[in-house]
Amino acid sequence: HQLIIMKLAIATLLVGSAAAFSPAASTKHSTALNVNELELGAVAPLGVYDPLGWLDGEPENFERRRAVERKHGRIAMAAVVGNVVHNNHIVFDGYISPSNNLKFSDIPTGIDGLFSVPTAGLAQIIAFLGFVELAWLPASQYDGDYGV
Repeated sequence: HQLIIMKLAIATLLVGSAAAFSPAASTKHSTALNVNELELGAVAPLGVYDPLGWLDGEPENFERRRAVERKHGRIAMAAVVGNVVHNNHIVFDGYISPSNNLKFSDIPTGIDGLFSVPTAGLAQIIAFLGFVELAWLPASQYDGDYGV
């Protein structure tokens, strides 16, 4: 009686291990996004998430807000890449400020790096970002295709 139970247990284990190596049935999955352009911002099952009521009060500004959010998301992604590169000590050769004898490699990582850049350098960075904000990536271009 015990021999039959032992053989049955071994047979069950063999069948189970053989099933692990059999090909799985493939099913087709669609990767297309199911987006209704008439209800942008809708999240199932809650619907449109607008806690401040801006869509009701200012529906004409919705497209601009969405374009600005898209643009700032792209800028944030570029900033993260820059942070990762700098934290891995990948820097330019040469001086960031020859008059202060300050090399790019002397700038520390993290928030301390911001305070190591001379004031004139910070002013140049802010002026360049303002130029990019107004000229290169205008918020009035709602389709998000900036040609980059």
